[in-house]
Amino acid sequence: MYSPGDIVVGEVIGTAVLILFGAGVCAAVSLPRSKAGSAGWVAVAFGWGLGVMAGAYTAAPLSGGHLNPAVTVGSAVAGGTEWSDVPLYIVAQLAGAVIGAVLAWALYYAQFAANDGRSGGTPQPTLGVFATVPEVRKPAANLVSEIIATVGLVLPLLFFGQNKGIGLGRVPGAQAGIYGSGITVLLVALLVVGIGLSLGGPTGYAINPARDLGPRIVHALLPIPNKGSSEWSYAWIPVAGPLIGAVLAGLVHACVF
Repeated sequence: MYSPGDIVVGEVIGTAVLILFGAGVCAAVSLPRSKAGSAGWVAVAFGWGLGVMAGAYTAAPLSGGHLNPAVTVGSAVAGGTEWSDVPLYIVAQLAGAVIGAVLAWALYYAQFAANDGRSGGTPQPTLGVFATVPEVRKPAANLVSEIIATVGLVLPLLFFGQNKGIGLGRVPGAQAGIYGSGITVLLVALLVVGIGLSLGGPTGYAINPARDLGPRIVHALLPIPNKGSSEWSYAWIPVAGPLIGAVLAGLVHACVF
């Protein structure tokens, strides 16, 4: 449906935009000396949702705007994406996530530098700016949380394309892809906000392997003051959980249609 070059360009740029917004709002809320300090979870949920909107609208004309290996896999299981394109989507998404995380770090460089405790405050761990950290570390429960939250993303997204009531015209210049219309991108962005508010409390709702793994790699590599652990022992959960949830959502959609 899309050329390999368009898939790479669209997914790299779109995912970078997504992570720039998402990691950016996490940095804004959690780092010292930020004007958005302590804005809270609602700000985080809306920041990620608007990041999805910006990234998906950017990428949709080129690649369909998946921005998420879980979306790509769920679409492939449901028959909407060619399996031969799946590796290309995932590699491009991971690369875009790395780029977006580096951009967020550069944008908040001064705030990261101020997180050194020298001004009298207590240095804050920084992993939560880049990747997810569960509030209660229970691997089985954390995995189930990610599976359920990802089903809550991918299944409605797949069904949005079947709902003629929101078919208000395709994204200009784009093939239909996973989004049946331009308005669907906005609905998916609001869906992500809802997932954050309702389902994100236990684990921070990765619901996207690239969103978690790419920025976690960046956190491990960058020279960030007092950055703390990158917690690689947990890193498999926000990768495996969303992929399992995506397969389940795709199977449900395939059975219905």
